[in-house]
Amino acid sequence: MVKIKNKTINSYSIPYVIAEIGANHNGDMDLARQMIDDAKACGCDAVKFQSWSPDSLVSKEEYDRNQKYNDSQKKHFGSLREMIEKYYLRPEQHKELKEYCDNIEIEFCSTPFSKEEVDLLEEIDVSFYKIASMDINNLLLLEYIARKNKPVILSTGMSTLAEIETAVKTVENVGNKQIVLLHCIAIYPPAYEDINLKNIPMLKQAFPYPVGFSDHTIGTSIPLAAVALGACIIEKHFTIDKHLPGWDHEISADPEEMATIIKESKNISKALGIDQRVVSRAEEEKKLKFRRSAVASKNLKQGHVLVAEDIIFKRPGTGIKPDEVQYLIGRKLAHDISADELIQWNDLL
Repeated sequence: MVKIKNKTINSYSIPYVIAEIGANHNGDMDLARQMIDDAKACGCDAVKFQSWSPDSLVSKEEYDRNQKYNDSQKKHFGSLREMIEKYYLRPEQHKELKEYCDNIEIEFCSTPFSKEEVDLLEEIDVSFYKIASMDINNLLLLEYIARKNKPVILSTGMSTLAEIETAVKTVENVGNKQIVLLHCIAIYPPAYEDINLKNIPMLKQAFPYPVGFSDHTIGTSIPLAAVALGACIIEKHFTIDKHLPGWDHEISADPEEMATIIKESKNISKALGIDQRVVSRAEEEKKLKFRRSAVASKNLKQGHVLVAEDIIFKRPGTGIKPDEVQYLIGRKLAHDISADELIQWNDLL
């Protein structure tokens, strides 16, 4: 069990929902605030951004290799460096958006990609740290984050079980056991046959920590299926318009989809219930109407000794039950009983 402020993160509970805005703000703070407002209106618990700069994530070699992007869907423009320069969240913008989130009471969080960005997030007092799948083997960064002694939410895309174990031990070894694992497929969007939602219960069995799902699918069905498997967190890319230019808008949930995920997640969580067999009060009441009781199959006289052919079973279930028939056979009637009349215990000698 992990706590984020007053929210308990636990398997099979109502999931903590993170709207992954990432770089979908496109460098526009008005758009970022609108996305935060819409995420709040949907019922999200947190909005997540990404904390990187032109110098903290991409090397000169990668910039040189990706000189220009050009596609018909307007996901990209110009060079990789130009896009990163436009889309990255400046330090003062972190502070601005954190304050905005605090004011409307939704959690601000972000994924840091360097120690300097961890320090920035610590300065504005984020409640937890989200680690991107790409950094599951970035053990020095993991250790640096773990030492902040705040919850660490770790995406597991692209990783082997051994790599996940090493990452978990890296966090544990500095005394931080506030860990949540997120099953994740780091393809945008993944093929259905590659999603492997059964990894959620597998990870819960392999590690003593809650497990959630970082979703890159299109639509609502897969994250809801993850909730049914016990996912404690749902992280879903979020946009106000799938047709906006930018990297992730097309695969993101819009407000209608996000609202559906949140509403139905709550319903699923309630419906999962407990792993003990119980009969609800409503079903107990229905038994009286829908189950059957012993009924005389024909007119029977006082003193008659009941045989199997004398008894049939019909609604309601307020009398002698079908599984008590052995206690009727061979008993004498205390008085006459008419055909189709319920036989009661006080009708017997």
